Amino acid sequence: MYQFLVAAPILVIFMIALLGYAFGRISIKGLSLGTGAVLLVALVFGHFFHQYSVINSVTPFSMPSIVQEMGLVLFVTSVGFIAGPRFFKNFKGHAVSYLILGVAIVLVGVLTCAGIILITKLDTDLAVGLLAGALTTTPGLAVVNEVTGTATASIGYGIAYPFGVIGVVLFVQLAPRIFKTDMQKEREQFAKAEVASTVEKKKKILQIDPQGFFGFALAVVLGVLLGKIEIPFANGVTFSLGTSGGPLIAGLLLGHFGTVARVNVTMNKETLKALRELGLTLFLIGAGFKAGAGFVDVLVQYGAMLFVYGVIMTIIPMIVGLFLARKVLKLGMLNSLGSICGGMTSTPALGALIKTAETDDVATSYAATYPIAIAVIVITFQVLCLIF
Repeated sequence: MYQFLVAAPILVIFMIALLGYAFGRISIKGLSLGTGAVLLVALVFGHFFHQYSVINSVTPFSMPSIVQEMGLVLFVTSVGFIAGPRFFKNFKGHAVSYLILGVAIVLVGVLTCAGIILITKLDTDLAVGLLAGALTTTPGLAVVNEVTGTATASIGYGIAYPFGVIGVVLFVQLAPRIFKTDMQKEREQFAKAEVASTVEKKKKILQIDPQGFFGFALAVVLGVLLGKIEIPFANGVTFSLGTSGGPLIAGLLLGHFGTVARVNVTMNKETLKALRELGLTLFLIGAGFKAGAGFVDVLVQYGAMLFVYGVIMTIIPMIVGLFLARKVLKLGMLNSLGSICGGMTSTPALGALIKTAETDDVATSYAATYPIAIAVIVITFQVLCLIF
């Protein structure tokens, strides 16, 4: 059976999706993991496939890396297209708030990590790896690996990442309940934003294909190229938007303008929603399977307290971020939670928030905060490694 599955990765991928969606449908007091449950199933699959290969000395099953990367690109590009028409108006009205939250959420995480290092004497590489997992930031992990020259941070990342995903998914569902948010009122506030016309009727617009995949493909190409641009910092560390930030920005721009040189680059919203869901599922399958391969072994070797430290690094920035957004910056609940998803660089949480909010407009605050958070992560993670 194992050899059969190894030879049929497409079967494994859809088995994980099948079980993940079934498990995610389970609701406890109105709370459910939704698509996030795919991550847990992928973790289990990754663990048992890894254990079987070790015990029986057979070729390990490796989830194709294109699964996670393709999923991420599909998701963020779709989010960009959907959020584009209202993004710039929303950003103009709350630009300072998004900037503050993008910086503050990451800084709180960094300070929490520093406190854990000082109190517990935890190895710095391992602790910052935990922080990268708690914030689900692959660029952050890359910075730590590059600065330290070791792979220790990857261990911490693998331990903290699962709760980094699930924790934010649950948080965005719990917060509106705890504060008894009137979701209909929140949605109406978003709906007041003017929607820019995506196609100018007086001009002759060229339609390349009726489904709009030309525009989507254009956004991906431009986004990936944009994500490859590297801005150098000290000690050889560079900042780039990567395959998450680049396509997101490109999708926002094309979604906002609707045409490029009088060529229609719009896409049906329902199709975009389907691509967004498919992308999120593939991303969780790839990320979860990879993390599951050594998750239990690492916990046994380093102790369960590492997992607890990761939980702390996930929860504290969200609580502080919500307080800052609501009480200081006076943002609405949905704007606040979208910003927290962006500040925590949590792609899966945005998917959960969209379902909870029942509006795609929350993606605008995520898209505004996310690039800021990534830039701060690249800088502060490097400083954290150098100080400790």
